[in-house]
Amino acid sequence: MNRWRRSVGEIQARRRPLLECQRAQAAFVKGTACLQLQAACLGSNSDCSRLREELDETRALAHSLSTGLQKRLTTMLTQGELLQEERAEAERLWVLFLSGLEIFQQDLQKVILLQELFPLKQPRDRRSLVNTGGSGDGTGVTGRVTMSQMPWPKTQDQGGPCPDLSTQISQLESMAQEMLRKVNVPFWSVEATQEAWADSVDTEQDDDEPVEEMSVENVAAGPQRLSGCCHYPGCRVLCLLN
Repeated sequence: MNRWRRSVGEIQARRRPLLECQRAQAAFVKGTACLQLQAACLGSNSDCSRLREELDETRALAHSLSTGLQKRLTTMLTQGELLQEERAEAERLWVLFLSGLEIFQQDLQKVILLQELFPLKQPRDRRSLVNTGGSGDGTGVTGRVTMSQMPWPKTQDQGGPCPDLSTQISQLESMAQEMLRKVNVPFWSVEATQEAWADSVDTEQDDDEPVEEMSVENVAAGPQRLSGCCHYPGCRVLCLLN
């Protein structure tokens, strides 16, 4: 019994870093999605000092997650003893994280540009904000991410304080280059674990009301005829040709 417990404990200890990286990647995706929403509100009539404060909080959270995730994934793929399925999952997380870093970097560049175009240092600066006609704002979304616990203790967080925007963009570029230099994982070699359009197909199957598919045949003269506009099984309109 003790031997069995020891073997289970060893398996859990070996898989713990991988599970932490999975939770960190999920939290990083949520954080960058919130930052995208907040960045979209900059310069609009919903822009305010509170929004920009929460944007900095979201940016700091993403900084901690990205720094810790980069170090753990790099160590796991270069020094860790992983089984074949564990290495495949770690490589998949590595590719997803690199893609997320690129999107995060682009969003931060957008934030810099919009904050320069629409400063809020004085109350009169609000006159230059664009009236989009939209209701609501981007405040409050940071709490949705911070409610989830960090995948590792704060004592193990080696990210340090969040730098300014320009420095953070440079650090993200250096981080991505370092990961590509230390870990050789071709993007084409990583297989997806979920079929394309799986979420959309499942959502459509759950609908109570059936929706009839509309198909318009091509009646144009000629021997060649197009069968459809795409191969997506949930597509409602197969082809519309005059």
